[in-house]
Amino acid sequence: MAHSTARPDSAAHLVLSLSCPDRPGIVHAVTGTLARRGGNITESKQFGDSSTGLFFMRVQVLTTVPREELEKDLAELAGDYEMEWSLDEVGRAMRTLIMVSKEGHCLTDLLFRERSQGLPVDVVGVVGNHETLRDVAEFYGVPFHHIPVTKETKEAAEAELLGLVDSLDVELVVLARYMQILSPALCERLRGGVINIHHSFLPSFKGARPYAQAHERGVKLIGATAHYVTADLDEGPIIEQDVTRAGHEDSVATLQAKGQDVERRVLAQAVRWHTEHRVLLNGHRTVVFS
Repeated sequence: MAHSTARPDSAAHLVLSLSCPDRPGIVHAVTGTLARRGGNITESKQFGDSSTGLFFMRVQVLTTVPREELEKDLAELAGDYEMEWSLDEVGRAMRTLIMVSKEGHCLTDLLFRERSQGLPVDVVGVVGNHETLRDVAEFYGVPFHHIPVTKETKEAAEAELLGLVDSLDVELVVLARYMQILSPALCERLRGGVINIHHSFLPSFKGARPYAQAHERGVKLIGATAHYVTADLDEGPIIEQDVTRAGHEDSVATLQAKGQDVERRVLAQAVRWHTEHRVLLNGHRTVVFS
């Protein structure tokens, strides 16, 4: 008999994501803990990686138990199973800061999806190293912060950025074609909380001119890659990728136009999966419960 997923007025809909060393009994222990608290599981996915010996799980649950009590139970369970875990409300908008340079296709797409398509972000600010996209941010009612970056001012600019992250209580930073390399110290400070869109199907064509490189090689597919930012340029754990066809008649300009459409879709999907707690880090890779 199917279980009803009707939500009582007093129930909270929570999402639990976790990873731990793989061993027998994890699923039983997690679901048992939730069941003992009267939790009704509405979605559950898990994956055991034999190459790393790690286990990953994402569970959505309806419960009338106060969240604090459930967190105590999970903390005790985490101690027994060496778990890293998080618990959040399903659909909660994550406080997000978007960083841009001069190209606006990814920024415009994210702000539109937030307003009209239920993307679970609360964009609390846009940071630009140029003034070019101020009008776009202000059209959507989002504060724009101009933080110019040069070789001489990079350290001060990153300090100003971190000040914004702290003062705005930012949970996620999105590099929407920001076109600046973050320092290793900043990458470490925001580890796991910065998503970049690279205009290439990584690991091919790294760097700043991938469409020109792709054109020179005569590729038949071009793509885009959304990944977490690390100190290793364009080598962070990949969240999402997609491609589109390229032909012999394409110029660098037409490849770029095609690629921009892929970029915005890939970035939006990666942001959605991250904010829905569907992405778990697995070393240099990710587990994505799409």
